[in-house]
Parts: sequence; C-alpha cells; structure tokens
Amino acid sequence: MSILFSPAQIGKLELRNHLVMTPMHLGYSLNGEVNDQLIEFYRARARGGVGLIIIGGCGIDRIGNAFGMIQLDDERYIPGLRQLVDAVHAGGAKIVPQLYQAGRYAHPALTGKPSVAPSPIASKLTGQTPEELTEEKIQEIIASFVKAAIIAQKAEFDGVEIIASAGYLISQFLSPVTNQRKDRYGGDLEARMTFGLEVVEAVRKAVGPDYPMIVRVAGNDFVPGSNTNSESRAFCQALEKAGVNALNVTGGWHETQVPQLTMNVPPGTYTYLAYGIKQAVSIPVIACNRINSPELAESILEEGLADFVGMARPLLADPDLPNKGKSGQSDRIRPCIGCNQGCLDNIFRLKPVSCLVNAEAGREFEHGPIGQSVDRQQILVVGAGCAGMEFARVASLRGHKVTIWEESGEAGGQLALAAAPPERQDFLYFRNYLVNACRELGVTIHYNIKATPETILSAVQNGEFERVVIATGARPITPSIKITEGVKVLQAWDVLLGREKTGRNVVIVGGGAVGVDTALLLAKAGTLNSDTLRFLMEQQAETDQELHQLLTRGTKKITVLEMAKGIGRDIGASTRWSMLADLKRHKVNCLDKHTVLEIHPDGVLVECSNDNTQKVIPADTVVLAIGSRSENELYNALQDKLEKISIIGDAAKPRKVLDAIHEAYSEGIK
Repeated sequence: MSILFSPAQIGKLELRNHLVMTPMHLGYSLNGEVNDQLIEFYRARARGGVGLIIIGGCGIDRIGNAFGMIQLDDERYIPGLRQLVDAVHAGGAKIVPQLYQAGRYAHPALTGKPSVAPSPIASKLTGQTPEELTEEKIQEIIASFVKAAIIAQKAEFDGVEIIASAGYLISQFLSPVTNQRKDRYGGDLEARMTFGLEVVEAVRKAVGPDYPMIVRVAGNDFVPGSNTNSESRAFCQALEKAGVNALNVTGGWHETQVPQLTMNVPPGTYTYLAYGIKQAVSIPVIACNRINSPELAESILEEGLADFVGMARPLLADPDLPNKGKSGQSDRIRPCIGCNQGCLDNIFRLKPVSCLVNAEAGREFEHGPIGQSVDRQQILVVGAGCAGMEFARVASLRGHKVTIWEESGEAGGQLALAAAPPERQDFLYFRNYLVNACRELGVTIHYNIKATPETILSAVQNGEFERVVIATGARPITPSIKITEGVKVLQAWDVLLGREKTGRNVVIVGGGAVGVDTALLLAKAGTLNSDTLRFLMEQQAETDQELHQLLTRGTKKITVLEMAKGIGRDIGASTRWSMLADLKRHKVNCLDKHTVLEIHPDGVLVECSNDNTQKVIPADTVVLAIGSRSENELYNALQDKLEKISIIGDAAKPRKVLDAIHEAYSEGIK
C-alpha cells in the first residue's frame, strides 16, 4: 500500500494523505483581500487530491509583507478567508495559512515603511538597511503573530504555519550574520533562538494546546557564517518542546549562492536536510524542494527520510498530480520543469504568478474546466513544436479533430534545443507530456511532411480541414559579418543539438540565453561525470580541491562576445545569477560591449565600445548565437487565401516558451 496516499495526522489534524502543498507567493490578492482568483486556484488544488494546503505568505502586519499578499492583521478579512477555507474543505483538503514577517527582506518601496531587523545590516536582496528593532517593537511583532493566529482560528483554518526560514525575520534573529545584538535576543545560538521561541510560545498560548501549529525552517541557510543543519536541529528540538506539531524543512535563504529551486538542482537534493532534523525530533517532518513526482515522494517516505512530502510548483503545474499519482496515471502528470519563468521570475517583476507548462494556473476563475465547442472543426496545425502541440491539446479537449504536419522526424521543436545544455533536461519532460497528451486525445501527428501553400490549399479545398494554424517556429539568424575561409562557423542550434562539433578554441558570438547555454554545454566537455566523481570521492582518491578542478575545467577554451551591456540579459532573474556563476566557475571568458567586425583565419576581430579599441580573439570555431527570425512564409502566402487561418508561437514572433504556450492555449480555447 502506498504510504504517500494513506491517511496521515499532524497533531490532532487528520489528513487524507501525506502530500502537502507548501506555501508559495502568488501575488493574486488586492489590498490583502481574498478574491475569486485565489479561491478558484486553491479549489482546483484541493479537488486535485492534495492532503494539506499551506497558504503563503500571509501578512501579519504592514511593515513586513509583500505585494499581492493575503493579510491576517484585521478581522475584517475573516469573511473572505472563510470562503477560501470552505472552498478547500469542499475539495477534501485541509488548509493552513503561513504567518509571514519578512524583516529586512521587506522592501520599503512596497510597504511604505522602513524594514526592520534584529540588527541594522543591509539586505543583499533589497539593498536596503533595516531599522534595528527595539525590545518594545519586538513585543509588538510577537503580538502581531498572535493576532494573526487568532484571526486564522476564527476564520476556521485548520492550523497555522510560522515562517522561520528563507532569511525572513525569525531567520534573521537565528543567524549570527544578521543578529549582532547584545541584549537577550542576541549572542550564542540559545539566545538567538529567543525571538522565534517567544513567537511560538505566544501563539501556542493564544490558540490553545490542540490547535495545529507548523514551523517552516531552513535546513541549512547556505550563507557563509550562518546556520547549518546542526544549528537547525537544535532549534527544531526547542520548537518541539514549545508545542510545535510539525516541521516544514526547506533549503537556504533567498540570498544564498547555492541554487535551491532552479532546474539544475537534482530532484530531491535537499531531502537530506529534512532527514537530519527528523533524526533529532519526534514530531512529523515535511521534506521539500524539487520533489516533482509521486514516485520520488513515495521513495522518500519509504526510506524514512521524512514523514510528509511538500510540493508547491508541481501543483502549480498540475493541480491533479495527487489524483493522477494515486490512480497510477503518473505518466499523465503535467511536469513542473523548474524553469521559474512564470512563478519566481514573475514575483521578482512584481507580477502575479503564472506557469510555463500550465496556462490555466491563476486563470481558473476566468472559465473553469475546458468545455466542448458547439462548432467542432477539422483543424490542421503546421508544426509540432511546443505551441503547435499545446494548441492541438487544448483544441482537442474542445472537441475539435486536430491533425499536425511536422517537417522533421520528431516533435518538440525548440524544446529539444532548450533541453540540450547540462542540467536542462526537464524541458524534455514537458515535450514528452505534450506528445503523450496529444496522442491520448486522438491528435494525429504526421512526421517528415513539408507543408507548402499548395498542399495546404488542396487539403482545405478537398474538405479535409476547415481551419489552419501555422506554428512553424523560427530559425537562427545569420549576421552580415564579413567571413573569410579558415575558421569553422556554426550556428548555436546545430551545436546544441549535436549536429556539429567544435574545436578546442571556441568564440561564441551572442551573449543571450542561447549563447550562455552553448557556452555551458561546451564548458562541460572533458570534465568529470557524476559516476566518476562518486567513485573518486568514495575511494578518497583525490583531494576536494582537485575534484572541484576536474569538475570545472574542461578541454575547451571558450569566449562569449556580446555587443550590448551584460551577459544573459534575456534569462529570468531567478536563473540568470546561477548560470552566470557557472560561466565564471568554468572559466568561460565573457566580454560584453564587444562588436564583431570580421571573422577570418586568425579568429574574430572585435571592437570594444568602452574605448573603441580593436583586437583579434583567436578561434578555430566560431558559433553564432545572435537570435532567430520567424518562419512565417506559409502564413504570409495563405492569409489572404484562407478564411480561417491563424499563426502562433515563434512563427508569429520569437519569444520565450512561456509566451508561446500561453498564446497557443488562448488560441485553442476559442
């Protein structure tokens, strides 16, 4: 019998399974109010089969909150909160709000007030220096936690979670990096725990002995000089004594230089942090971070690494993940791919959360489940890239009969390109989902068919199709640079897809996402693979320093040239920093504000815009990564000849995968 889908308990709270939707900032709330967007978003996740939903964060005051966040600082919010609770309960799940105070992570530009912290140490996240909390203000914040918990209880939430992770206020009191106080709230670890424990003890006293209380903790801050799993275990032991019913263990702070949620983090990497804490306490422990599938979740529980498994973005991607996993249909789960494009990147841009793989996320209140069209049509889609397949999937759900003509021998288009660099394979999981979904819905995909205006017109005139959708994608641009023989010049797409090989001395022209991806792929050539690394570490055959050298020093010398200022400017904020760090780690030479003048046998002649000096960068291979242009010739030839024709994805305009998917969804649901 599955452990994951068996009944579970936190304190006196009974749950239908061991799967928890952990808190994620959505940015859906206006003025702190619950609205239909929030209600329908969480209603869908409750119906999807998760056991417990933790809403987060929920502001306890107005100096430590963030944009678009539910507020728990006034009883006037209770009617809306109760509507949310009722919707989740109707779906069979239980619901808990996360009590949130950001401390120095709060931005004065958003709150309208200075941020506060245990000590006046500038935040690396906001760049602002907070005000040091007086003991009187500390007591006011503790009272705000208590008031928020009481409001949650009155709104009939099933418990509360207190955030003591990620670098927020309680974390700041816990850490010697951010807490340099000389009073009873600062000093050694026991003293630094005082604030967090006082919050917990005050909340426990206010809500009574039986009201479930969870604390979300950092298993390791991953900040130099800050707390590790050892200190976290000590804090968790104290939390248990203070009456906490469960511990929700995540990874490091937002300002850590160790990636936590990006695609390059292997699934389940940080489960060891939860296990470290589980060994120190007797209350339930929830393991989180990059746990994407029911199978991985089940194995974590079977191995005794945790008592519950937390997922957030996987349930953003597919609210029905629990039900599909329970019924043995894991192959039908729409996968979270850790891209962060619609979730974390949107939050950084102060936009509400969406999802690359799920265009319905956050829009559940607009139209509900996809319904059947009253005007069912025979539709031809030209191109089996991500936009073409997403359109086909949605249109088929609407009852249309869809056929795809694909020029190549496989589906996926640029998803295969996106998945080519190291640790970016999750894009292939989404491609596979789209292919399988289309197959199950009866979409016919014909491969190795080159569509022409004549063949399309003939098929429409013969009554085979009533509507045509052009999704032919884009192709790479070839620049108007003088190129003389002697140096191999390749397109980055051909290198990424393995169609072409490079020499040892490579110059990449173009420092956008494709150029960075290509550089990282080539930088891995000749480095240790994971199996070899494991063997050498187990045998203690080399020093840590030597192993790191072997992991990061490949056989190629790589230079990336970018004409504008900055490398990777089109990469999302949550991912860009880690990719730039990888470039530095692998000694990739990155030169921005360098314009390519000529490619000749000696290499690449460039001019630096800083001082207008010119130089030649030696190369035996030049890789072009300067962008793409739409493949729209078919549409241009047919738009005046067909009544029902549309163009989507990169064929309309080169853009990110998220934009192409959302456009295709909107076109398919018409």
